[in-house]
Amino acid sequence: MHPLSPSEIEPHLLSRRQLLGRLGMGFGSMALGSMLGESSANAAAGSAFGAKRPHFEPRAKRVIHFFMNGGPSQVDTFDPKPELTKFDGKLLPNLLKTERPTGAGFASPFSFKKYGQSGMEISELFSRTANFADDICLIRSMHADVPNHEPSLGL
Repeated sequence: MHPLSPSEIEPHLLSRRQLLGRLGMGFGSMALGSMLGESSANAAAGSAFGAKRPHFEPRAKRVIHFFMNGGPSQVDTFDPKPELTKFDGKLLPNLLKTERPTGAGFASPFSFKKYGQSGMEISELFSRTANFADDICLIRSMHADVPNHEPSLGL
C-alpha cells in the first residue's frame, strides 16, 4: 500500500517536493536578480548616468530587508514603550495629536532585555535574533502623524 503524503492527509500542508517546486521560481528569481545587478553595475561604471561607487568601501555583502506589512507590532518586537504600561487599558491623555480621537493604551504582553554591546532592546519573541544584536541595523527615526500604516508604504 502506498503511504499517504502530508498533502493527502492535510490538504493545506505541502510535501517537501511541492514546497521546493513552488519555491524554485523564487530561488531562480533571486539568482537572476543578483546576476543582473552585478552585470548592470559593471556596465554602468563608465557611464555618467550609471550607478556610482559609494564614497566608502562597503562591508556588507548582502542586505536582508524585512518588510512586515501586517506583521507584529513594533511595541512587541524591537521598540519597547515603557510608558504604555502606565496607560495599559486606560484612556490615553490628550497629549497625543492624531487624526482621530485617542483610545485606550495597550502595553506589550512581552518582556524586553538589552542585548549585545549596543544594548539593543529586543523582545522575548526574538530571543534567537537577539544573539546578533550588534550585527543588526535598527532604524527608530521614522515618524508619521497619521496612525494609518498604508500611506507610510510610500516612504
